[in-house]
Amino acid sequence: MNANSERRIKINRIRRKRQLRRNIMAGMFTFVLFLSFSFMFFTLRTKAQGNDEETLYKYYKSVIVEKGDTLWDYAETYGNTQYYDSYNAYIKEVMDMNFLPDEQITCGQHIIIPYYSPEYKQDM
Repeated sequence: MNANSERRIKINRIRRKRQLRRNIMAGMFTFVLFLSFSFMFFTLRTKAQGNDEETLYKYYKSVIVEKGDTLWDYAETYGNTQYYDSYNAYIKEVMDMNFLPDEQITCGQHIIIPYYSPEYKQDM
């Protein structure tokens, strides 16, 4: 009977050690998960707040082409380098919007051009 009691005590000790290890591992896993999510949340939040670039809003306007105007002139005036890789990209967008076959525009022609402004305008 004494041997059975000692054996039961030994088995219970082993069982308690295993349970303690599981609890410690679960606690460590929870802590690591908490740190990971906290790090991701605060990193994303910091990036959003750290953006020093000015917010610009895209608008469109209709212009009447005057004598001597070219798409390159409009690109130099309105082609914001923050949003366009080059003046060619701006000119391509203007040509696509106005269904122009080439860069030729004529005096008196109405074209729509995009531009960016820091001012937010509602119900234009």
